[in-house]
Amino acid sequence: MSDITIRRATADDSRRLTRLVRGSRAYRGDYAAMVEGYQVGGPYIEHHPVFVAVDGGGDGDGGGSGKVLGFYALLVDGAGAGAGGEAELDLTFVADEAQGLGIGRLLMEHMVGQAGAAGVGSVKVVAHPPAEEFYLRTGAVRTGTVPPSGHVHWERPELRYDVA
Repeated sequence: MSDITIRRATADDSRRLTRLVRGSRAYRGDYAAMVEGYQVGGPYIEHHPVFVAVDGGGDGDGGGSGKVLGFYALLVDGAGAGAGGEAELDLTFVADEAQGLGIGRLLMEHMVGQAGAAGVGSVKVVAHPPAEEFYLRTGAVRTGTVPPSGHVHWERPELRYDVA
């Protein structure tokens, strides 16, 4: 794998990020309904801090700035930026073929840095149950459980990253 860069996503990344979400192995079987028809839209990308990890070695997936290996989206609206409030990690995905290479860890380190730069004190994560261990390994602490609601028929772990 070539050099990995983390950059701000643009609306032009919408199709690639949507494809990554919908194709994720983590959302097969019982969890498939969570990503069916899901779209990471251009307006969402432009409104929220969304960052992508790309392989600088070439395109490989239909875009013009390297193969997308993963991404995250941070919600800071209403987080009390500048006052140590709490942001929320809305999305985190690593391409199936890039898992286990440290991409997710790089993205979470970057996310904590961005949250700190925004002035928030912590980042809340309501995790996909199979991803809980990943978040714990990258510095999050478990704070509780979110009960089933709506079209989500299972409990989800709630975690938090403290931002230094």
